[in-house]
Amino acid sequence: MALTVLLSTMSFSVDMHYCGDHLVDFSLFDTVDTCMMKSEVSKTSSSCELMKLEMSCCSDVEISFQGQDDLKVSFDQLSFDQQLFITSFSYSYVYLFQNLNENAVSYTDYAPPPLIRDIQVLDQTFLI
Repeated sequence: MALTVLLSTMSFSVDMHYCGDHLVDFSLFDTVDTCMMKSEVSKTSSSCELMKLEMSCCSDVEISFQGQDDLKVSFDQLSFDQQLFITSFSYSYVYLFQNLNENAVSYTDYAPPPLIRDIQVLDQTFLI
């Protein structure tokens, strides 16, 4: 149960840097490094066309997953059918394990048969 709560509240992001169709850098916890092609092209060439071409070649992709922040479920937000089910289930579950009366005697109306002869004394068989 604790693992489920941990995984549902955890947030993370994945950063990827592509140069063309090739994955250059991948990062799970930190920001990705941009490719060195941008800095080299800007230093060696002052042509705007080459810079625009290079900008369209490289791309950064960020995939982020936001975890759940609010874990408190309010009883007021449940529908009437859900409230009815929860109350009836809890009521029946509590009374399922109710203790039985330990002093209940089920043979109060039962009379033992009359003892005509004591067979153990007659046969001389005694339990020790």
